[in-house]
Amino acid sequence: MTRLRQMMLEELERRNYDESTIRHYIRWVEQYARFFGKSPEKLGPDHLRTYQAYLLKTRKLSPGTVENHVAALRFLYVRTLKRYEFREYIPYPRVPKKLPGILSKEEVARLINSSGTLFNRTLLMLLYGTGMRRSEAARLKWADIDSQRMIVRVVNGKGGKDRDLPLSPALLETMRAHWRCFKPATYLFPSRYSGALEKPITDKAVWHIATQAARQAGIRKRVTPHTLRHSWATHLLEDGTDLRTIQLLLGHEDLETTARYLHLSAKHLQQVANPIETLPLASLSQSLGSRRRRQS
Repeated sequence: MTRLRQMMLEELERRNYDESTIRHYIRWVEQYARFFGKSPEKLGPDHLRTYQAYLLKTRKLSPGTVENHVAALRFLYVRTLKRYEFREYIPYPRVPKKLPGILSKEEVARLINSSGTLFNRTLLMLLYGTGMRRSEAARLKWADIDSQRMIVRVVNGKGGKDRDLPLSPALLETMRAHWRCFKPATYLFPSRYSGALEKPITDKAVWHIATQAARQAGIRKRVTPHTLRHSWATHLLEDGTDLRTIQLLLGHEDLETTARYLHLSAKHLQQVANPIETLPLASLSQSLGSRRRRQS
């Protein structure tokens, strides 16, 4: 391990970044160094401009993905190397604010029914039935499930925060069948053992299970684990759950982030009183008749 990698790793760990973020930040900085064939300590503002343009124009990464790369490079130069002036040389790209895609309840049912295995079915039901992020679902332990209180606890979620989520009877029944079949010791979804140590599945494995089930279900929309999270939140809103409660369940920092689900809720959009309905418009037949008279 190089000295610079060790320094950055220590800075990330002492700020209590989660394992997934640490892994990605280190990898993205390694890709940056490999692109120029030099240590980042020997690279300057011109290299950063060139690399950011390369990510956007040559690799054609989405602005949101480039934003993540930029965050890693800013952490390296500003937090690790203390080169505070570099902040202005690594701007975040403008990221279009797009509404997330969601599935209807019927599509969610088709997705789960097309999961193929009990393992995959349980995972997809957990994602939709709790709104967990894929990393949270992958690391979920049996000790985090309280069947007496019907609660699932997310431990050390995004931002290092814990939160409780409701456990539905249908999900609990599937979880119990899953346990009887696989008998995992620690994690709900183990992938392998390293000696006596059980390892959870990876975030990527969760992504593959969701996308494969979507293909099997014949769903043509883009489906990811986060799609199930968005769908769950939207369906909660349509079924009468208030925004503040949804904010707490999703673990959002502010209500503004949660409020975007108002734009996704067909029920709420249909309840909007559209002023066009109050206009004193001529009837369609009158308008068409007037046009025919002019043409003749």
